[in-house]
Amino acid sequence: MRRWILPEFIEDILPPEAEELELLRRQLLDHCHRHGYVLVQPPLVEHLDSLLTGTGSDLDLRTFKMVDQMSGRLLGLRADITQQVARIDAHLLNRQGTVRLCYAGSVLHTRPAGLHQTREVLQLGAELYGHAGIAADREVLRLMLSALLAIAVPCTHLDLGHVGVFRALAAAAALGPEQTSDLTAAMVAKDLPEVDALVAA
Repeated sequence: MRRWILPEFIEDILPPEAEELELLRRQLLDHCHRHGYVLVQPPLVEHLDSLLTGTGSDLDLRTFKMVDQMSGRLLGLRADITQQVARIDAHLLNRQGTVRLCYAGSVLHTRPAGLHQTREVLQLGAELYGHAGIAADREVLRLMLSALLAIAVPCTHLDLGHVGVFRALAAAAALGPEQTSDLTAAMVAKDLPEVDALVAA
């Protein structure tokens, strides 16, 4: 009977939760479509060097790796879809101007994000390419917030990880180069006590 046991932090999604999850996925993708975002479906597995291009060590550590039995090359099971969508935009679509893409699919992590979380996560997102202005950031944020309202997500908390926002806040707070560097290092390390101490100083 032990052969039927799933790996740690991997789970089956059963009725009615599976149907509810699929309904939410469909509602969110339809919401993106109504706002001009077209669906792409990147593969679950990709050559590792392509999958991790331009990413940090955190994603590398979260990515399952294996050897392709056909080519002998290293493959990775995606731990994040965002980089794959950027690859599709840059190398496959060859569109001029602004490109709006959305996606939804499973990602697999080598370790769970928390004690009671799964390693197989459904990731859904929208990306806007070809527009470098603040209007593009505003559009994506509005899309995300309106999507959460459309599926009645209560008590939304928004985390902005854009380095430009951090730099603007550091400049507005008149932080010196050393303070900015220390705070950046603490944030990258996700050392919340250190971030709190630096902000309080």
